[in-house]
Amino acid sequence: MRPLSLATVLLGACALLLSGCRAESEEPEDPTPAMSKKTHTAAYTNRLAKESSPYLLQHAHNPVDWWPWCDEAFEAARAQNKPIFLSIGYSACHWCHVMAHESFENPDIAAIVNEHFISIKVDREERPDVDTLYMSAVQMMTGGGGWPLTVFLTPDRKPFFGGTYFPPTDRYGRPGFPSLLTRVAEAWKTQRDDIEKSAQQLTDAVQKSAAGTPPGQNLPGLASLEQAMAQWRQTFDRTRGGAQRRLSGLSIGRNCSLNIRQLALSEPRSRIVIMQSIISNPRGI
Repeated sequence: MRPLSLATVLLGACALLLSGCRAESEEPEDPTPAMSKKTHTAAYTNRLAKESSPYLLQHAHNPVDWWPWCDEAFEAARAQNKPIFLSIGYSACHWCHVMAHESFENPDIAAIVNEHFISIKVDREERPDVDTLYMSAVQMMTGGGGWPLTVFLTPDRKPFFGGTYFPPTDRYGRPGFPSLLTRVAEAWKTQRDDIEKSAQQLTDAVQKSAAGTPPGQNLPGLASLEQAMAQWRQTFDRTRGGAQRRLSGLSIGRNCSLNIRQLALSEPRSRIVIMQSIISNPRGI
């Protein structure tokens, strides 16, 4: 084998140096696997994605086709002849998150909701007026309230059924949320007149409660109190105060305090009975 000339060796070294310079100047290959470069895309996105409330944004990728509280939602309910499913909660509410995970993130349950209802999600911290109104309605219907607040409305915003947390299956003595949805949807189709009548009655009751009774109205007059006091004196316990036995038809509440005071000032015997009862029963007579 013929020995390489000095010129050949120098040319080979230069070629290696030049190839190394070109390799260093090129962008290094990204070692990140191709799959990890893909941008994550949510399977579902609803109208809440355009809202600013952090609580509503938490539900922006639920399979439930949520609407925010807006006129367009109620117009859609009227156009599609569907009742409203209203859900009210807030970010720090534990059971709101539980129901969201169990039901609102469940595609099968969401399918029932989307088929039969126009669904509206409300942040009670953003719309306390809406929360107060429908909380009053649920308290009248059930005797209690809380969050998440679950209310079913007619397309003209009148409540006809409600509650709080509903589990995904029948348990805790409550119907499962899917069962409830099915029953309400069936009632909407078969008992529409009864639902609308009940909704109107409940709406009237809520409005009346919100208006309240002006102070001093509907109080018993002095004649009624004098008659009650005469009966009370006959059974008055002079040792312990109060009545010796329960009196039928005698109920004196806080709103009567002004007339009781007038009666005590005008009638000495009544004054003694009232004062001794108040001293003996500091919580009230």
